[in-house]
This record gives sequence, C-alpha cells and structure tokens, in this order.
Amino acid sequence: MFGIGLPELMIILVVALLVVGPKKLPDLAKSLGKGLSEFRRATDEIKSELSDNQTYQDIQGIKDSFQETVESVKPQALLDTPPSKKDQADKPEPAEVKTQPVEDSLDKTAKEFLESGSSDEPDESDKADKTNV
Repeated sequence: MFGIGLPELMIILVVALLVVGPKKLPDLAKSLGKGLSEFRRATDEIKSELSDNQTYQDIQGIKDSFQETVESVKPQALLDTPPSKKDQADKPEPAEVKTQPVEDSLDKTAKEFLESGSSDEPDESDKADKTNV
C-alpha cells in the first residue's frame, strides 16, 4: 500500500505501543481505522463528483459542437434567402403568353375547314380504305 513491508509495520507497532501505552493503543487503532475509512469515503465521493462533472462537461461539449454545426449550415437561412442578383441574371425572363395569335390561327383554320366544304359523307378514298381492311 505505502511500500511498507511486514518488518517495518512491526517496528511502527512496537514504537506506538511504547509511546501510547497498552491501555490506549486499542482506542488509538480504532480512531485511526475510522479516520482512514472516512478519508477513503471522502476521496471516493470526490472522484465520483469529478467523473460526473467530466460527463457533464463532455455532454456540454457535444451540445456546443452540435449547435456550431447547425449554425454553420444555417437551415433557416437556406430556406428564407431571396434569390441573389446573380441568380436572377442567370434565369431567363418568363416568356409572355401571346394568346391572340393562337386564337387567330384557330379561327383561320376553322374558316378553312368550313370553306373546304367538308361533309359527313366519307370520300371515295376513305371508302376504299375501309373495304381493304
């Protein structure tokens, strides 16, 4: 424990017996034992507090690093950012929808169809196609 062997321990006990006396030696040993057990209990308590504190510090460190990571990514900023001028310059202007020329071409096609004199009766070529099938 302290590097004291059996011969050294015997010498210490003999000196203690001569100094304290045989009547008080058992009381002294009892008090010494209680003091050592109290000292051991206190050191164990301090060790557990330090290890709990170390665990708490580790958790705080992990929490801080997680918050730094989230702040560096800035998810809210990614979602809320308006497009930059560069992004707007890269995008083509939206094409204007011109409905009037389309309507005009439809009207023209409808007039041509009506003027061509289409009838409900099929042409001679249509009749030949149906008979060959």
